[in-house]
Amino acid sequence: MTAAVTTLDAAGIARRVPHQGAMCWLESLLSWSDERIVCLADNHLDAAHPLRSAHGLLASCAIEYAAQAMALHGALRAESLGDGTGPVPGFLASARGVELARWRLDDVDAPLRIEAERQAGDNRQLLYRFQVTEATTGDWLARGRATVVLNTPLTPRQP
Repeated sequence: MTAAVTTLDAAGIARRVPHQGAMCWLESLLSWSDERIVCLADNHLDAAHPLRSAHGLLASCAIEYAAQAMALHGALRAESLGDGTGPVPGFLASARGVELARWRLDDVDAPLRIEAERQAGDNRQLLYRFQVTEATTGDWLARGRATVVLNTPLTPRQP
């Protein structure tokens, strides 16, 4: 077993997740355990955010913030095992019971706090509960559950 990382900045996160460049949204890792991860992000205010529409950054984008936290959680869990296998590729398969407290995220002046908690899982799929809150007040912005499917290679469909 290797020494566990306790905090990370954006560069440390980018080295561990498949999301790169403007699509890597997490700014910092605050804490994590075998079952839970807490991150911060502040790029929801960026006018050049890649998912920003003419109407702003819609609150449904909170699901992607949570998915990135889940990807980081998987990478950190794999790294902590120290077996050299690395993280297992995964794909967001579904989001259920999603509740949004507002229409947009880009009108939230504070950083976003992203929490994801692993509820169940095996070597084929994982179930997470997630919540995105305003970091300064703790007011929730989005919450729900997400299923991640692992080891499922996507191949182009043949004509």
